[in-house]
Amino acid sequence: MILRTAEVATQSGAQRVVIATDDVEILSVVQSAGFEAFMTSPHHTSGTDRLAELAERLEAPDDQVLVNLQGDEPLMPPEVLRQVAQRLLSEPEASVATAVTAIHDPQELTSPHAVKAVINANGHALYFSRAPIPFAREHHAAGLTALPPSPFTALRHLGIYAFRAGPLRAFSGWGPCMLETTEQLEQLRWLFHGHLICTITLPTAPPPGIDTPEDLARAQALLL
Repeated sequence: MILRTAEVATQSGAQRVVIATDDVEILSVVQSAGFEAFMTSPHHTSGTDRLAELAERLEAPDDQVLVNLQGDEPLMPPEVLRQVAQRLLSEPEASVATAVTAIHDPQELTSPHAVKAVINANGHALYFSRAPIPFAREHHAAGLTALPPSPFTALRHLGIYAFRAGPLRAFSGWGPCMLETTEQLEQLRWLFHGHLICTITLPTAPPPGIDTPEDLARAQALLL
């Protein structure tokens, strides 16, 4: 899976692809396949903290854009990595860019494995949650289980990020915030400290990341 994810990063046209891991076996596998890789601390509480360590070790300039594709996203289309990077480059005031897509399945809206996002008119993130947000009060009060009718739109957050290296280095120094530890969502640390997260809305959802055994079985069927 990690090699497939690394190949996706390479196909995106990135100037440099580096794998950051705290696992000796993963390091050996990716280096044997010809990828650049670094061992990082085993004490990081999030993938973003791990990338922040890598940015420091690589001495990345503050304005350099770094795209973080997590190892459990082997089916992410390479063009999404390019789009997220371009979105951040287009927003000089933003520290982070990420991607969202519309939710069409009511079970996905209520699943804690599907992270929901609320954005403003400019495509800037207002909040992320494992809970169903926005909460359609009247709809749910009536006991309805289907998705609320238009103009209601729920958005799923996808596990792909672009960061500016300067704010990324600051991120680890803040430490986890209450919102992050409560929801188990590292992106909330940025919002808690007043940083701007801009988003792209994809017209169709890419194949899901691998969060459950069922996700793994689906990914294996697609890759084989």
